[in-house]
Amino acid sequence: MLIVNIGELVGIVPAGVLRKQGPEMSETGILRNAWLRVADGRIEGFGTGPATPDAGEETVDAGGGMVMPAFCDSHTHIVYAGSREGEFLDKIEGLSYEQIAARGGGILNSSDLLHDTPEDELYRQSMERVTEMMEAGTGAIEIKSGYGLNPADELKMLRVIRRIRETVPAVVRSTFLGAHAVGRGYTREEYVSAVIGMMPDAAGLCDFVDVFCDEGFFTPEDTDRILRAAEPFGLRPKIHANELAVSGGVEVGVRHGALSVDHLERTTPAQVEALHGTGTMPTMLPGSSFFLGIPFGEAKAFVSAGLGLALASDYNPGSSPSGNMRFVMALGCIRMRLTPVQAFNAVTLNSAYAMGISDIAGSVTPGKLANLIVTRPGWNLTRLAYNYSTPFASRIILRGKTLMQLI
Repeated sequence: MLIVNIGELVGIVPAGVLRKQGPEMSETGILRNAWLRVADGRIEGFGTGPATPDAGEETVDAGGGMVMPAFCDSHTHIVYAGSREGEFLDKIEGLSYEQIAARGGGILNSSDLLHDTPEDELYRQSMERVTEMMEAGTGAIEIKSGYGLNPADELKMLRVIRRIRETVPAVVRSTFLGAHAVGRGYTREEYVSAVIGMMPDAAGLCDFVDVFCDEGFFTPEDTDRILRAAEPFGLRPKIHANELAVSGGVEVGVRHGALSVDHLERTTPAQVEALHGTGTMPTMLPGSSFFLGIPFGEAKAFVSAGLGLALASDYNPGSSPSGNMRFVMALGCIRMRLTPVQAFNAVTLNSAYAMGISDIAGSVTPGKLANLIVTRPGWNLTRLAYNYSTPFASRIILRGKTLMQLI
């Protein structure tokens, strides 16, 4: 494939750059009046001015539109059954996330629904969400377990994620989140031991391990035990931390070399300091803040302190029922005061880093997968966040093949 007549080619990053931090968050390579060549599903090269197609090469005329890397979503819970729209009404009536959970709703509600749903039906429902996300321009997705909350159902979730990974052109990574909440019929101590007991079977089906280390869920001590049990299986942590309180999750995650620490709606300078000089990517989930009405993470403070930042959707049935990464980017600008370039880097290269795939996705770099969005004419990164609900894409390309042609 040869894409010509590109108004702006954005997201150009040199080979070997796997993430952006501090001042780098405000930079992205841009070429105008550009072309881009794809071969064997990967970006072969790009440049400016006219370009001549090779024999038999498909030519795509961008019509002056922008070409950008597809979004990368490093935090989702999209394998779930049914809906929790009843809890949406509870939220409207003023009940908090914690109050809904205390009444048996929340994660335990999703666990009950998932238990009663056959595996094939769970796959079907989940594929609807994966397809929705790809059609909105997401080319890489991390998917967590965590609604099983017992050995059989957690493994059922992980098998569904594996099946999705084998089916779709998007890059998919799998995370074992057995410690999402305490399963029914267990004490917390019993359930921590049960999660550790699941590890050998789960490890063959996933890439990462996660723990919901937060107030009312799992303590830093619980998290430490689970992460130590995961280490012999080579499972790198991705930690839920500081959504409901300053939980200690950032610090325990950093001690275990976590790839990312996610949520961070509530942080202090101590967490910023703990992240300095580490390979851990701070990841914020503004869709959850928007839906729950809780604070947005202090994104600007993290960037100003020299850290990188990823943004992800947290797509799940209870606290962020949307996987629209363009809206996530817009919230990064509107509510977190990131610039469009900073927010763009957070939903592409840095989010790819936060799922361990920034060597193959998240930027326009020769050799990376050709996961690309071609926009309609007249679009740029600022307008992408500003006109956040206006149709913008003309073509979605994953692994060098057109997934959708919209105009």
